Amino acid sequence: MNLVLCKRLGSLCIVLILLASSAPAQDTKLLHAVDDHYNHLRTLRARYTERYAGMGLDRTESGTLLLKKPGLMRWSYDAPAGKVFVLDGHFAWFYTPGDAQVTRAPARQLDDLRTPLRLLLGHTQLAKELDQIVIAPTPGDASGNPATFTITGLPKAMADRVRLLTLVVSADGAIQSMKIEETTGAITAFTFSDQQENLPLPAADFTFTPPPGVPIINAPPPI
Repeated sequence: MNLVLCKRLGSLCIVLILLASSAPAQDTKLLHAVDDHYNHLRTLRARYTERYAGMGLDRTESGTLLLKKPGLMRWSYDAPAGKVFVLDGHFAWFYTPGDAQVTRAPARQLDDLRTPLRLLLGHTQLAKELDQIVIAPTPGDASGNPATFTITGLPKAMADRVRLLTLVVSADGAIQSMKIEETTGAITAFTFSDQQENLPLPAADFTFTPPPGVPIINAPPPI
């Protein structure tokens, strides 16, 4: 800031300088809060609502999400009952009752829009995983809803497919919702509720056995 202008503005200039210098520090503190929250998390059980809009579709589904470190994930959909996406640490499994096949993909090759949530299963470092990070606060309201923060950025590992990732987090770093905007214009949004952390979750929750007679098809690797 111009020194002469500073002298004219006096104390206002000092306030502006303090605000400018403190904002990055506050942003860093929030990113660290998200990292710390999930780096200390062992398991998570939550209800989710998933909405997809794009390619002429507008679909909303819901169900229960289970996460367990290291590398385990299960999405159990309410409807149709039995529709699942399971990450067992080695493979990702996709199945909807009535399908003629089960789709399987190696976890390391997984190219699915649920994969940004895999950051919750490892050592989270948002500052390293996202480019062009912007953080904005949302104040609480008269209804008692607490203040939250919106974190937007570009996932480095999915830059060719995802245009923007938006997380809404609480002050203690818990993710309440996630929105993924693809380069095609399609949008997938997840909202989480009734989150229960560090519950005992048996290994059986993260295994998938194909129904008798249903063949397994290996998904092609991402291009």
